[in-house]
Amino acid sequence: MSHGSSYPVGRSSSPTRALPPVPASTLAHDRPAVPPAVRLLAAAVCCLLALGLVGVVFVWTQPGQWIDGLLLPRAERGGGYEQSSDLFGPATVVLRHFGRPSLLAVLLAAVLVVGLLGRRLLPGVVGVGMVLGAVLAAGAAKSALPRPEFAVAGSTTHNSFPSGHVAVATALALAFLLVVPAAVRRWLVLPGAAGVSVIGAATMIAGWHRFSDVLGGVLLSVALFCLAAAVLAARPGGAARRLPAVPASGRAWRVVAEGAVGLLVLVWVVRVLVPGLATALRWGPFVAILAAAGLTMLAVGVAAFLIRSVEFGGPAQSSDDRTSGR
Repeated sequence: MSHGSSYPVGRSSSPTRALPPVPASTLAHDRPAVPPAVRLLAAAVCCLLALGLVGVVFVWTQPGQWIDGLLLPRAERGGGYEQSSDLFGPATVVLRHFGRPSLLAVLLAAVLVVGLLGRRLLPGVVGVGMVLGAVLAAGAAKSALPRPEFAVAGSTTHNSFPSGHVAVATALALAFLLVVPAAVRRWLVLPGAAGVSVIGAATMIAGWHRFSDVLGGVLLSVALFCLAAAVLAARPGGAARRLPAVPASGRAWRVVAEGAVGLLVLVWVVRVLVPGLATALRWGPFVAILAAAGLTMLAVGVAAFLIRSVEFGGPAQSSDDRTSGR
């Protein structure tokens, strides 16, 4: 009686023919992806459209001006938008220090130094240009755009859209994303968004800007960032890294989970740093600050996600990495 399998082991009764290799293009996870430069240009256009939409709704319509005034009502005395809160003093201190040209010069120099140390000097130069472009664009928009008079109670015709302080803070946070390795960027999203949120909250508490101005400053800088990143990604040598084969649904859930955790941490940081925020402000400014912080977190997170597969320089790749597209 024989035991075990009756099939021959280690030898074949008939010659075998090797199957032809399956083309990589037929695999779901190896489908040709949209080039990073095209993806970034599309995102820049979307941000510019959103910026225009925010300006049209909040600046050039009566309901928009009314919503801005509802969130940040004018002060009962003095006619300004300063919020009667114990946070007014700290807000003005934050803005006074952040508005110093010397501090801006130090932060821009830090972008260049990080880029130089990581062999990303060109992205560092582009990042500095992006910050300066945000300053010029915000200033030009505030000077050129009119603010119609709709006889909205508590509203003025002084145009402050978009916020230059918020635009510069956002551009600085995004400039550092250009000069660090791709694996490090996600760790800069939360600190960057928190810093921008603090500047945005300070401008609203001090009465320098409305809620729409803060949102406009964020959108302006994200649009400039996408344009700058598209130029860097399209240049010779700006190749994308090859990502591991992860289903699209898995990537989406990971992004959503990281965004949710980031928002929770951001809210926790705000509560720890400013424990009396809810009690120190009326509901309008409180809602405006939380909404601006959440939208800022979303915008900075999306910007980091758009360049997740792009290295803007750094140490030279090996020959195996270049041939495999990594």
